[in-house]
Amino acid sequence: MRILLVEDNVALAETLALTLKRAGYAVDWRTDGRDALILGEQEPYDLAIVDLGLPGMDGLEVVRQWRESGLNTPVLMLTARSRWTERVAGLQAGADDYLTKPFHDEELLLRMQALLRRAHGREPSAVLNACGLQLDENTQRISGAGLSAVALSATEFKLLRYMMLHPGQVLSKTRLAEHLYDYEDERDSNVIEVQINHLRSKLGRTAIETRRGQGYVLVGRAP
Repeated sequence: MRILLVEDNVALAETLALTLKRAGYAVDWRTDGRDALILGEQEPYDLAIVDLGLPGMDGLEVVRQWRESGLNTPVLMLTARSRWTERVAGLQAGADDYLTKPFHDEELLLRMQALLRRAHGREPSAVLNACGLQLDENTQRISGAGLSAVALSATEFKLLRYMMLHPGQVLSKTRLAEHLYDYEDERDSNVIEVQINHLRSKLGRTAIETRRGQGYVLVGRAP
C-alpha cells in the first residue's frame, strides 16, 4: 500500500515515514501543499496523510481541489489545532478522518487501517480476511486453510496485503509495483515475479494464479 505523507515539520515527518515503512507501507513525503496537490493527482495512492497547515497551499485547499477533480483517495488530516470548528472544516473539505497532534503511532496506524478497509468495503480490523486466508497486520503473519501463522518477509507482506484487498482481481505487475514502491524506488517487475513465487511456496502453488499477459489473481489456498 502506497501512502502520500504531506507534512512540513521535518522531524515529525521523518518519524512518521519510518513508522509507516516499518508497518509495511511505501511512503512519498512532500512538505509543500502545491507539490502534494500535483503528486496526488498523478500517482495512484491508497491513502494520503495531510497536515492542515502547509506552505504553498494549506491542507484544506489541497483536499478540496482533489475532491473537486474527482479524486477519491482516502485522506487522514493532521492538525495541531484542537478546535472542533477546524475538524468540521477538514471534513467539509473532503477529509475522511481527522487526527490532532500530538498522537500515538498506534492510533495513526489503526485509523489508517480503518480508512483502507472502508475504502474496500471491509470491516475495520487488524486482521484482513480474503480467499480463506487471514493476514494479521500487527505480526505480519498469514494463517487459514491449513496454515498456522506463517511469517512473511516485509516485501511478501506488502504484496499479499494489497492482493488480499483486491481478491479475485487481475493485478498487473505494473499496478502492483505502483502500489508497493515509493516515487524514488526503481520498479523492477522481475522482483514482483520473485515475490509471487515466494508467496506460492508458503501459501501453495495454486493460491495465486498467473494470467498470461495480464498479471496475477489471488484465489486462495485449498483447504
